[in-house]
Amino acid sequence: MKPSASHAWLCVLGVLGFPATCPGQGPVAPPPIEPAIRPGIEVLLTDSMQLVRRRRVGLVTNQAGVDSKGVSDIERLRGAGVNLVALFSPEHGFRGTAAPGAAVGSSTDSATGLPIYSLYGANTAPSDSMLTGIDVLLVDLQDAGARYYTYLFTTTEVMRSAARRRIPVVVLDRPNPIGGAVQGNVLDTSFASPVGLLAIPMRHGMTLGELALLAKHDLGLGTDLRVVPMRGWKRSMYFDETGLPFIPPSPNLKTVESLVHYPGTCLFEGTTLSVGRGTDHPFEQVGAPWVDTQQVLTRMRAESLPGVAFQAVSFTPHQPGDGKYADTALVGIRISVTDRNSYDPIVTAIALMAALDQQQKPPGSDGAVFPQNRRQLNRLYGQDLKVLALQITAFVEGSRASALEGLAGWPKSDSLWVIQRRRFLLYPE
Repeated sequence: MKPSASHAWLCVLGVLGFPATCPGQGPVAPPPIEPAIRPGIEVLLTDSMQLVRRRRVGLVTNQAGVDSKGVSDIERLRGAGVNLVALFSPEHGFRGTAAPGAAVGSSTDSATGLPIYSLYGANTAPSDSMLTGIDVLLVDLQDAGARYYTYLFTTTEVMRSAARRRIPVVVLDRPNPIGGAVQGNVLDTSFASPVGLLAIPMRHGMTLGELALLAKHDLGLGTDLRVVPMRGWKRSMYFDETGLPFIPPSPNLKTVESLVHYPGTCLFEGTTLSVGRGTDHPFEQVGAPWVDTQQVLTRMRAESLPGVAFQAVSFTPHQPGDGKYADTALVGIRISVTDRNSYDPIVTAIALMAALDQQQKPPGSDGAVFPQNRRQLNRLYGQDLKVLALQITAFVEGSRASALEGLAGWPKSDSLWVIQRRRFLLYPE
């Protein structure tokens, strides 16, 4: 059938950019929209292929190593003709399913046949045999934005091993999922450990690429280090503002909400309370069999802490992974963010510790917030626990201002640490 004149004119209008549909041909598909944020893996493949072209490549990553459409790094790299020869995995393993702190064995990727060398088990750094036949190492890990998260430690261990064998390291950068706020104390390096390696605050406001640059400087590493930065990310952005697919970086950080709380509630890992591992809301709640929610809520609401609300909750951890109260009914406090800009998760956690420590304990209950062995709490807090005791005492005595101001290590916007970090920052506010 010969097309009519009106049909022809509609097609011409469509070509000229007017919203028109040619009869019988269906709607004209809109042009593809480029994502506003491009993670490091995409920038590498479009702008920086010279870093991997004609080289044997090792990749340190896990389930969160994907592009802006959720396609895995492995698929993207192999699809671009990159000679990927080995994979390396951090804590929680290549699939991100292992329990916290659990040793993970090396294995083989069933999809590609590539070896997966675990860096959280018998080895925390690549051995010489693992690095044999590798010309360059890529690191693509989604950090959590808190000092305690072990992926910086893994990245640093990779950098040390690579420097020894003169293998370049390229960090493919990703967003700090909780933005650029700086909160909490700065680590005293005499307490350095895998859950606190550098003299940085509990909430540091940096990306993993920026932290790698800082680590190279502070630890005096001789690594040939490159960072492939993201495109379009600003430091003020939270992950759910980026448009990127959210893949939990580990089994118990399931939401952006949990990540926002994590710099504070992670401190409860060093106490006798559960942080909700093995429940639907890990790191958004704390609890124990002996918690008197009415007493604690009264104290917490009297503090008038900004940006946060509290409510009583009951939960039962199943296979929590931390050995706390498995299959035991607990009562506790759920924490909810009401204003991200004013919320301070670390101050909130310390105030909550004080409220729990001061509640009247039920008859026959130990009800101790702090265990006899406080090594884990000390590693997480990153300073002498006498400082934490002073902060808790200030809250107990009703002097919140004393708890928040004037204590050692609390960074402010004009502090020496905030000034020193500027030379390692790659992104605008």
